[in-house]
Amino acid sequence: MKVVLQNLTKKFPNRNRKLKEDVVAVDNFTFEIPDGELIGLLGPSGCGKSTTLNLICGLQKPTSGKIFFGDDDVTDLPPENRGVGLVFQNYALYPHLTVKQNITFPLENLRGADKLTKQQMSDKAEAIAKLVQIDGLLDRKPSELSGGQQQRVAIARALVKMPRVLLLDEPLSNLDARLRLQTREEIKRIQRETGITTVFVTHDQDEAMSISDRIVVMKDGVVQQIGKPQDVYDDPVNLFVAKFLGTPPINVFEGSVKGGKLTIGADTVLDVKGVSDQDVWVGIRPEGFVLRDDGAFSCKLSGLEVMGRDVSVVSTNEQSVNPTVRSIISAENKVDLAAETVRFALKPHKVFLFNKKTEERIRFDAE
Repeated sequence: MKVVLQNLTKKFPNRNRKLKEDVVAVDNFTFEIPDGELIGLLGPSGCGKSTTLNLICGLQKPTSGKIFFGDDDVTDLPPENRGVGLVFQNYALYPHLTVKQNITFPLENLRGADKLTKQQMSDKAEAIAKLVQIDGLLDRKPSELSGGQQQRVAIARALVKMPRVLLLDEPLSNLDARLRLQTREEIKRIQRETGITTVFVTHDQDEAMSISDRIVVMKDGVVQQIGKPQDVYDDPVNLFVAKFLGTPPINVFEGSVKGGKLTIGADTVLDVKGVSDQDVWVGIRPEGFVLRDDGAFSCKLSGLEVMGRDVSVVSTNEQSVNPTVRSIISAENKVDLAAETVRFALKPHKVFLFNKKTEERIRFDAE
């Protein structure tokens, strides 16, 4: 099911009575979600991603704008008539019901031509339980399940009616790291097998990038960038997006451009043709450093963090916005820990320039 958000805006009354202006949670959001895609809504707390999800499912009404499921305008349609499946952060399972009863609960409310027999409900519950791999747990109560199993029950309950759109509101935040990784792989598999258009809300960029077909990065209710996860990572439109995506995070420095050359502190580090003379923010991805004795960029060496096949060189630089500079290099490189400084060459396609005031991306010829 294609989902179209058209100039979607949601405002809330300001709780501070001295301020008359409303709080804008979602600001003029326009986006088309193709049929069968898994979209990640990504951003920090308070950016408007959960509000957007609530607008899509009908729990909240937009201040202005339209929502379409396919060709149907569902803007004023109540949630129960939209054909959505919603999975909450806290699972919201009925503790007194078995797993099977939790899954079949939405089916019991069907009326008219959609009404099912007990056998039909049982068959649907068993089929969907098998899909999410909990078919051996149908007689258990939620209290007898692990967090990951409870999450699968919640997903099964949302899927049992085969909704037109599946909405997931931070569904993994209550799980430990290992279980979170396993469950997000399961969500991706289930979405692929069912082909249901899915919107996944998270503040965890690793989650969003690992399972989404496309991500929508939001800040203060405004969409910053939309694209395939790798494309957004490799080509951020502004400093906020560059800083939000990536683990370890991007290294940010104060720099300047003069005569087509980028300078950070006393080091002239890169040719940046086509950029006018100005002060800039310089973002360098951790993997953008090449360890070289004659490298143009120097930092004060602090130590090494072993990561297996790679190592993280930890250093400092007076122009760095971050307390430390992290440079990911191959473990085959030998770093002299007795040295006071470490020198790097920079990979041009891993270096981004941003306007000092607007923080918008400044593009340059990397050749």
